[in-house]
Amino acid sequence: MKILAFGASNSTASINQQLAIFIAKQIPHEELCIVDLNDFEVSIFSPERKSKEGIPDKISQFIKHIEKVDLVVISFAEYNGSYTAAFKNIFDWATIEKNLLFEGKKLFLASTSPGPRGGLSVLEAATERFPRHGAQIVESFTLPSFHSNFDAENGIINKKFLHLLNQKLHVFHK
Repeated sequence: MKILAFGASNSTASINQQLAIFIAKQIPHEELCIVDLNDFEVSIFSPERKSKEGIPDKISQFIKHIEKVDLVVISFAEYNGSYTAAFKNIFDWATIEKNLLFEGKKLFLASTSPGPRGGLSVLEAATERFPRHGAQIVESFTLPSFHSNFDAENGIINKKFLHLLNQKLHVFHK
């Protein structure tokens, strides 16, 4: 299985990038591609900009990353109950170019935050939204209180949450 993993944040110290990578590494894979949203930063989407300048090359590259894999693992940062502006802009550009951005792709969606809800609102929004863009959401997972439950060297250190994640990843170990 070919896997693409990224945190839906442009923070250079993204806790969601860490979680996405950790999750992806728990899934048997032939190839793992990890991307950083900062590599796909473009001007804010507008219909006029698209008409005048076309789709930015960085967005086409982002779409190609998705097209080359079987599974996409995304962990969402939550800003004011929704996607980060960085992710939303890339998503807007990409779905204008290819509405069924995730057509034929399996997705494992996750979220985390320093707080007790773990980005649950944005995860619910993505879980509801992405099937409209062709996604087959295999499973979702939220990790609350990131700094208490995750260690950079060991990953998820809270046994309850690690067990829950492993239950959700069981589908990939058949």
